Amino acid sequence: MSASASLHWIRLDLRLADNAALQAAVRRGGAVIPVFIHAPAEEAPWQPGAASRCWLHQSLSALHGDLRAKGSRLVIREGPSLEALGEIAAETGAGAVFWNRRYEPAVIRRDAAVMEALRARGLQADSFGGALLNEPWTIRNQGGKPFQLFTPFWRHCLAGPAPAEPLPAPRAIPAPGKWPKSLPLEALGLESGARLAEGIRSCWRPGATGARKRLRRFLDGALANYARDRDRPGRPGTSRLSPHVHFGEITPRQIWHAVRRRAGAQRIPEEAWRSSRFLTEVGWREFAHHLLYHFPRTPNEPLRSGFGRFLWRKNKAFLNAWQQGRTGYPLVDAGMRELWATGWMHNRVRMIAASFLAKDLLLSWTQGAGWFWDTLVDADLAQNTLGWQWTAGCGADAAPYFRVFNPTSQGEKLDPSGDYVRRWCPELARLPDRWLHQPWKAPPGILANAGLSIGRDYPGPLVNHAIAREVALEAFARIKLAAP
Repeated sequence: MSASASLHWIRLDLRLADNAALQAAVRRGGAVIPVFIHAPAEEAPWQPGAASRCWLHQSLSALHGDLRAKGSRLVIREGPSLEALGEIAAETGAGAVFWNRRYEPAVIRRDAAVMEALRARGLQADSFGGALLNEPWTIRNQGGKPFQLFTPFWRHCLAGPAPAEPLPAPRAIPAPGKWPKSLPLEALGLESGARLAEGIRSCWRPGATGARKRLRRFLDGALANYARDRDRPGRPGTSRLSPHVHFGEITPRQIWHAVRRRAGAQRIPEEAWRSSRFLTEVGWREFAHHLLYHFPRTPNEPLRSGFGRFLWRKNKAFLNAWQQGRTGYPLVDAGMRELWATGWMHNRVRMIAASFLAKDLLLSWTQGAGWFWDTLVDADLAQNTLGWQWTAGCGADAAPYFRVFNPTSQGEKLDPSGDYVRRWCPELARLPDRWLHQPWKAPPGILANAGLSIGRDYPGPLVNHAIAREVALEAFARIKLAAP
């Protein structure tokens, strides 16, 4: 007697290779029905933002093509998830549902309820790891508690077993005799009214094929000089893999072993490549999910409880200027405009833009986190939370409160030839390098030659950084930081 069909419930795992849930469904025997259920309300209050929805649309389209190449297809339904899974199981006679785990608090609660309900109905229901190198609950410090500092956390991870080899994609995915009904992808409205859709298409290639090509291009090029160039926004020095990893088009395990193979071919010692700066960034992603799992309140509340008493400003004009890239500080503005146009911002510039919001403008980190959440194609709840709390000084392994990035000196250091600023702030393009990162100080003749009028073509500084820094230091110093 042949096995009943299995449902492969697809979420942020838009790939066929290194997919434990898909492998389990194929291994069980019988038909496999890949199912995507659109149920954003179940992720509240952190439902996917506009940029994420655009990426998701294009990635789902790519996944559907990959499935067709394996003799399968993607079935699309709308939530609630449990109701949709139950309906498809009834329509197809499926006896099992398999999925890969996620770690956001609302999703963990939803998945637990779904698993319990499916099993109560007599269905096999199992979840699998794959989005992380280590499950968050498996990593503890010597006291049996979660880590709150990155360096000992990552040292502990590196001391453990190496990640297992990635799973291959199935050679074929058995199809049912009759496919259940499916919504067209366009019916989900993921791109409706989203101005970013074309920008994403022009800058990115969502999907597993695009992820593999981007990794290969990085390994062949920027990896060799990653430690030197990763902080230079005008250079192609980073991998730009973050949205592909977030949507599960490629896994950390695949990245780890691709680096290992490349290092082996170049006879780089294992100790050197395991502790490399690039894999350390993979470690920071692991740490972010470790923190989110153990401290699920942190997307909305500071981990360091003392910061709950901080009196953030409420200034809509300041917030709007920051969001629109009109602060008068070219590096900050270039980053915010890059984000608006492409759904992505260079990581170092993210730190500087975040510092400017939280410490120069004294606007709450939660407002910045909300804006990044809506506009980043790689918006990830764990990493967004860690990054903003680190910058504001209120999270784990946080930057000290007295670290305030100077946007002018950072621009001069990281973008000395002005390639980045000139691309995203073209009104400044004709300024000499000397004045590019502080145009308000340029002599009138220089401004005239550049065809630039401060206040008309480009804003003056929203605040005086030197004064804003002193005000911020005084405000932060009044907080008696308490342990979480």
